[in-house]
Amino acid sequence: MLKLYYAPGTIAVAVALALEEVGLAYEPIKVDFASAAQTKPDYLVLNPKGRVPALVTDAGTVLTETGALLEYIATIAPKAKLVPSDAERAAHMRSVMYYLASTMHVAHAHKMRGHRWADQTASHEDMKAKVPQTMADCAAYIENHAFLGDYIAGDSLSLADPYLFVVSTWLAGDGVNRADFPRLEAFAQRMEARDSVKTLREKGRLT
Repeated sequence: MLKLYYAPGTIAVAVALALEEVGLAYEPIKVDFASAAQTKPDYLVLNPKGRVPALVTDAGTVLTETGALLEYIATIAPKAKLVPSDAERAAHMRSVMYYLASTMHVAHAHKMRGHRWADQTASHEDMKAKVPQTMADCAAYIENHAFLGDYIAGDSLSLADPYLFVVSTWLAGDGVNRADFPRLEAFAQRMEARDSVKTLREKGRLT
C-alpha cells in the first residue's frame, strides 16, 4: 500500500486529495511539524529535504515534490483522467502547477520561512510584511489567467485543482480575503463540495 507522509495545512494535502479522488488506497502518516519531526534523523533518512510530502510506493521507492507525486498518481490511475487529453490544456494545467510551486508557494513561505533566504531578523520581518501584497498579487493572477472553466483545465478536475485548492486555503492566514476574487472563491466552494475534501476535513487532515 502507498504511504503518504504529510502534515495538515501543508501542500502535501493536495496529494492526499488526489489519492482520494482516484480511489487509491494509502496509509497517511502524519509528520509532526510542532515537534519539528521533519528535521529529525528518522525522517531525513526518508526525505533528506526535510519537507512533506513524501510518498512511498508499493515497491518501496520514496518519491517527493508535490507536482511529481500528482503526476505519478495520474499515471497509475489513468481512468480518473486527471491529465487532459488535449495537449494545450495539459500544458496549461502544468503551467498553473508550476506557478503555484515556484511563485505562490514561495510567496507564502516568506511569512514563516524567511531564514531560507536571509539571516537578519529585520529581513525576515520585511519579508513577512510583504506577504499580504505578494499573495494578493498571486491570487489576482490566478483569478484572471488560470481558469479555463469551472476548474483549471476546463469543466472537469485535473491535477492542478487539488494543488490550487490547498494553496487557496492559506490566503486568509496570509492577510488576503479570498472572497475578493470571485472565480477563485467559486472554485474553492466547488472543491469544498467534493467528497475528497469532505473526507479529509472529517479526518482532520485538511485544516
